[in-house]
Amino acid sequence: MGEIVGAGLLAHVPTIVLPEEIRRELNNGEDTTLVAGLNQLRREVFDTLDYDTVVVLDSHWATTVEFVVTAQDRRSGLFTSEELPRGMERRHYDFPGDPELAHLIASKAPEHSTWITAIDDHSLPIFYATTNLWEFLGQGLPDKKWISIGVCQTADSEDALRLGRALGQAIAESDRKVLLIASGAMSHTFWPLRQLRDHEAAGHEHIYSPEALAADLERIEWFKAGDHKRVLDTMPEFLRFKPEARFQHYLMMIGALGEEHCTATARQYGEYENSVGTGQVHLWFDRPADGFAPANPTPTDPDFVRQTSGNAVVADVPAAG
Repeated sequence: MGEIVGAGLLAHVPTIVLPEEIRRELNNGEDTTLVAGLNQLRREVFDTLDYDTVVVLDSHWATTVEFVVTAQDRRSGLFTSEELPRGMERRHYDFPGDPELAHLIASKAPEHSTWITAIDDHSLPIFYATTNLWEFLGQGLPDKKWISIGVCQTADSEDALRLGRALGQAIAESDRKVLLIASGAMSHTFWPLRQLRDHEAAGHEHIYSPEALAADLERIEWFKAGDHKRVLDTMPEFLRFKPEARFQHYLMMIGALGEEHCTATARQYGEYENSVGTGQVHLWFDRPADGFAPANPTPTDPDFVRQTSGNAVVADVPAAG
């Protein structure tokens, strides 16, 4: 029987892979604490825990008609970001995948009234929400498998929770020990281009609005108290501050950890920081002594209509008009 042995809400912000001198130039001579935080997390968690596979819930990979999980036996190459090619250029990545777990996750879609497809195409693009964190937390650990699951741009909060429930069920039915990474930011509004360079430093005064700052800091305290129920209950309020990917990376993670029944408390690595208006933080949730809460079942959805194609479950999508 498999289990989730730890989970994190982690920042993948591009600044972390810039040379130190450039990071300091952007931050009034000081280095970002997000780098030191990831290095500490590597030492204390990723180098010490017994685990087989890392599942990255990737807030930069936006699919449309289904959730997609990577199922390649290995992913390797050089990554240049289409978004920020000057800062992330030809960065090496190389890690084994976990096709067996990927296909098991996809097989749970019907039980949770959702659509998940496992894709093993080696030409499938990769995104820096995965590669940046692998550089810090996976590089040099050649036996650890890494797979990614994208967010879905047509999904709402309930859909993200359903993905998480399917993920949690699949892990429980596997023989894997798994770490989950919800890779993404909290509030996520960028400063406009003509103002952006005045707000590159890490200080809280550069977060896009005082209200977004307050909302982020409030939720960080709830995470530290293990009050995931409150985070979930106030999601409509938090969505006003445009959390990255509508916070689907977190919702998928907490769906796998039991949702409102999860009381895992967060340890913070580094400080909460600004990145050109957005809120960035590293929070790690250790496995409670009695384990994470089991994933909730998804109630039967009478409006769920599906068709199968091979081993994939896909949605009936109206033609664009």
